Formats: sequence, C-alpha cells, structure tokens
Amino acid sequence: MTATPSNQNAQSTRGRAILPRVFRRNRVLFPLGVAFLCLFHIAETLVPIAIGLLIDRVIRSADTDAMLEYGALLIGLFVTIVVAWRFGSKIIRKVVENEAHRLRLELVARVLDPRGMRRRVRIGELLNITTHSADRTANVLGVLARTAGAFTAAAVAIVALLVIDLALGIVVIVATPIILGALNRATPTLTKHASAQQSAGGWASALATDLVSGLRPLRGIGGEEMAAHRYRTQSRIALRAATRSARINGVYTGASHTANGILAVIVAGYGGYLALAGTISVGELIAVVGLSQYLPGPLGTLAATPRNVAVARAAARRVSAVLGADYVLDTRTHDLPPGRRDLHINNLSYKRLNGLSLTASPGELIGIVAYNPHDAETLVEVIAGQVPPTEYTGQVKIGDVDLHNIDAEQARSALIVEPHRTDLFTGTIGTNVTAGRPDARPDHITRALAASAADDVVNLHDDGLDHPVTDRGESLSGGQRQRIALARALVAAPSALVLHDPTTAVDAVTENIIAEGLTHFRHLGTPRAHTTVVITSSPALLSHCDRVVVLKDGQIDTTDTHENLVQNSEQYRRAVLR
Repeated sequence: MTATPSNQNAQSTRGRAILPRVFRRNRVLFPLGVAFLCLFHIAETLVPIAIGLLIDRVIRSADTDAMLEYGALLIGLFVTIVVAWRFGSKIIRKVVENEAHRLRLELVARVLDPRGMRRRVRIGELLNITTHSADRTANVLGVLARTAGAFTAAAVAIVALLVIDLALGIVVIVATPIILGALNRATPTLTKHASAQQSAGGWASALATDLVSGLRPLRGIGGEEMAAHRYRTQSRIALRAATRSARINGVYTGASHTANGILAVIVAGYGGYLALAGTISVGELIAVVGLSQYLPGPLGTLAATPRNVAVARAAARRVSAVLGADYVLDTRTHDLPPGRRDLHINNLSYKRLNGLSLTASPGELIGIVAYNPHDAETLVEVIAGQVPPTEYTGQVKIGDVDLHNIDAEQARSALIVEPHRTDLFTGTIGTNVTAGRPDARPDHITRALAASAADDVVNLHDDGLDHPVTDRGESLSGGQRQRIALARALVAAPSALVLHDPTTAVDAVTENIIAEGLTHFRHLGTPRAHTTVVITSSPALLSHCDRVVVLKDGQIDTTDTHENLVQNSEQYRRAVLR
C-alpha cells in the first residue's frame, strides 16, 4: 500500500529536517566539544595580549616578581591551548564520525526496508549517497564547531582592540560584518554548484557500478566500446561540474583571504601610527600587531563557513531524498493465521492482466505458461509485493489474509518469490545459500544443493561452501548463479515458493536434474505440504507439474496437464517444445 498522508508528511518533514536532526542527536557531546574549542581560541587570542602586558609591566620596569607572574600566565595559556585543542578536536571528530555512521545505517535500513521506496535510485548513486553524502552531511558538525571557535576568537580580539583604542576596535567591528556579508551573498551560487557536482558525481558512480556488474554480458555482445563511451561522457559531465564548483570555490577563497589580509594590514598600520603618535604603548603595539596577524585565521574560518555549509546542505538534500522517500507499501501489522496457507489470486487486474483468478493449494506443484513474457513479469511483480495494492484491482491472499497486511517477516516464511534476475552477495557460496535460513541444518542444506544441482558448483572448488563469491555473484557463470539462488530459496523452505524461469541459463541435462530434484525436495520428501508455482516455458519443469495454467492476453486460457496440452494445443507446443 502507499503511505498514508500523515506518513507522507512525516517522511517529508524528516527529509527536510536532516541537518537540525543531526544537531539534536548530538546535543550532549557537541556542545562540550564546542566549549573546548572556544576555550582553545580564547587562550590563543590572549597570547599576544599577554606578551604585550609582559613588555609594558615587566620589561620596562624590570620587576622580577611580575615577570614570574606573567611567565606563569603564558605557561598556563599554552597548557590550556594544548589541552583544550586535544579534547575539543577529539570530541568533535568523534561526534562527526558517529553521526556519519548513524546516517549510513539509516540509509541502508531505508534502502532495505521491505516496504520499498517509490523514488528510483540507481545502485551506484545509492552507494555515493550512503558514503560521500552521509560524510558531508555529518561534517556540518565540524564546520559549525570550528565556526563557533572562530567567532569566539574574533570577539575576544575585537574587545581587546576596543580596550587598546576605541577607533581601532570600531574599524574591525565595521569591516568584519561587511566582509562576511559580501562573501555570504555567494552562498546560493555555492550551494547550486555543490549540488550539481555531487549529483553529476553520483550519476558517474551509478554508471560505473552498472558497467562493472554487467561487464561479462557486455563482452559477450561486443559492447565494451559503447559502454566506455557512455562512461567517458558522464565522467566529463562530472568533471565539468567539479571544475565549475572548484572555480567558484577558488574565487570565493581568494576573495576572503584578500579581504582578511587587507583588514590585517589596516589594523597593523593604524596601530603603528598610534604608537608613533604616542597614543598607545610599545606593549599595546605588539598586542595589536599580534592580533592583526592572528585575526585572518578566525575570519577566514568564518568566511569559509557559508561554502562549507552549502556543501553540507547539498549533501543533506541527497540524503533526505532517500530517507524521506515515500513507501511503496504500508506498514504490515497482521499476524499470519494458523492452518491452511493456500495462495489465492482473486480477480487480479494490472497492466495486461485482466481478471486473473488462481488458487494454489498446499501440496500442489503448479506450472504457469505465459504466451506473452510481459504477463509473467507482471504477475511476479504483484505476487512479490512490488506493486502497491492501490495500483491494481483484485487481491493476493495467503489463507484469508491479504498479503500486504501480513507482517513482513511472517510473510517471508509463508511466501518467497525468486525472480528471474537473481542477485548474489559478497561472501561465500555457503553464506549465499543460507541467507534465508542461517540456522538451517547441514543435511537440509545438502539436500537443497542436490535438488538445485548446485552441489556441482560446490564440488568444483576445493573450499566447497567456503568458496568466495564476489559482488552480485560476478565470479560465477549465469547458470551457477541461478542454481545457487534456487538452493537459497529451497533452504528457506517457505510454505509457498514462486519461481520465475529458474533454469534458463542451464543445459538440458541439468534442467532435468533440477526438475526432479525440485519435485522430490518440495513435494515428496518433506513432512509437511508445500506449494510451488513455477512460471516457465521449460518442458522439463512443466512435465513434473500437477497442472499447468496457460495465460493468453492477460487471462487464463486453459488449465490442464502438460501432456494433454502438448497433445491438444499447437500454440502451447510452439511455446514450450524446443
């Protein structure tokens, strides 16, 4: 089901409020880290002031006791600088890394949520969002922590300059907001280019992931050059976006450094003029010069804040697009009822399917032949729960309860749909086979491997079930992937199992072994009655079915045994006999 309006509003609010939520979740440690960084900047700002006082009150008067006091003050300031920086930077780094980790976990959980996600995002782009975008979003904590420290340092320096000379302090007070305000006007442009850069980079990552995962079939059809051309084109787009963003950032950084440098020169020059005029002492001049040299650092940090926040905001938008995406299905709350678990399809109409009704009772092995392959794919999508009930009419039930209302975990124990395009995961053959039932007994796994003819794949390697499998099973052939995926479905042992073309990548001998093994494993050698629906045109599989349902033009055309259909229907013979 689609998300209710209240759920949709909650999701959009969550999506828009990513950055505020980042701060709320770190409201304890983050302020503590900021306090240490502010203390560090205060102590660092006081160093040139303390040196000026040392010159005026100690060196000129040759007061030994005062020298010890101000010496102790300087030592205390440097100890404070070291300790405050050590703890402040450590706490802020911990906060940033922990928040990035939380965001990555949230993104992965949202992507894997069984209720699905309406927003279509390519795998490579999702990978980019869950890594780079999550890191950049969390980094806003570090940005604003540094900003708070820089603001504190600038405030202390301005107060010190006001005390030394009112006009000198006013120059800094007036010039600082003018500089920062002018630089802040560039924030929308920075955000726009940062978003464009991250989006283009995400698409390049998505395309690269797709090409790597499909490298074997591309080689088979000689499409490497075309694929490389597509990637080069997208990579150039990403490069141009990155170059534009770097150019804007470079101009921005150069302008901020230039403005801050000019301000420092003005402060130091005016301080020298005041010293020559006898308005301020030598020690005060040294303090002014020291502060003028120190001020560009904090002011540069303040000037860079809009740029860094713009990058974080652009990343947060990409994160929010995933976290705030609407669910395809509503939350499932009903428990699976005890008793018979028939699979009922009642008057189903969706796309080409028109009023389809079918019941698969416990113990049955049913074959479905669709003269139009799109009908088979559509039926699999609906049974697998990939289509919201609001988009089709009719019902798919387990027993007397609609499939979409049953708790997801319980629904998986009752029904598993193994699609034609199967995915394996990085790990080993064993971890892929037991993905649905990690507690499966060894004898159960052995029988499932034999029934799916996957034991041949295991026996090919000295390390057997411990043989490594690369991402998406690319280290295996198509037939090997199909057999391991079928073994995984058999090990899971659901009450009802729906298989879509499970043997298209294997040879005829292996296909017959699988047909016999599937029948014995699910329907002859088990203590409880299982239901199996095979959507296929394989005569080897169809010959073992109790009955075959033929779909024509989105409707059930006829139902009979495979043998009778072969004898009586020319169209059926053309569809299944090879």
